[in-house]
Amino acid sequence: MRIVHSDQQRLLDIYLNDHLAGAGFGTHLARRMVSARQHFTDPEALERLAAEIAEDRASLLKIMNTLGIAVRRRMNAAGYLAEKTGRLKPNGRLLHRSPLSSLLELEMLRVGVEGKTSGWRALRTLADHDDRLDQHHLDTLIERAQQQSTVLQQLHHTHAQQTFP
Repeated sequence: MRIVHSDQQRLLDIYLNDHLAGAGFGTHLARRMVSARQHFTDPEALERLAAEIAEDRASLLKIMNTLGIAVRRRMNAAGYLAEKTGRLKPNGRLLHRSPLSSLLELEMLRVGVEGKTSGWRALRTLADHDDRLDQHHLDTLIERAQQQSTVLQQLHHTHAQQTFP
């Protein structure tokens, strides 16, 4: 049973493309953090997170395809540019990576994961009325996002203790 009207479809198109832009931002940021792994206390956890975040983006793309929603390339480009622009933030050092960079990146990634969790929950609500969506898969994505948030909170706490002893 599908209960998605044209206006709802348009809103869903905008919503999911916004989330896809955020997923692109998060994927690029997580990969950059992995490349700076020596600045983190648990680089293996970062590698797992980066892989999961990339998998989550792929899941979103599949869901969009299932719902007949086209990828808006401009939105994807905006997410990519936002991640690149984020590198220009002042961090207290000119030539070398600052501990603040890692701390702020952990915070940005956690905000992104929280947004992703909300997106999965919104889709889970839609799944109650739209049989094109797999409720179990969305439940799994929600649970994984919550675990990612917990890991990021732990990494942030450890890094904050090291940055501000």
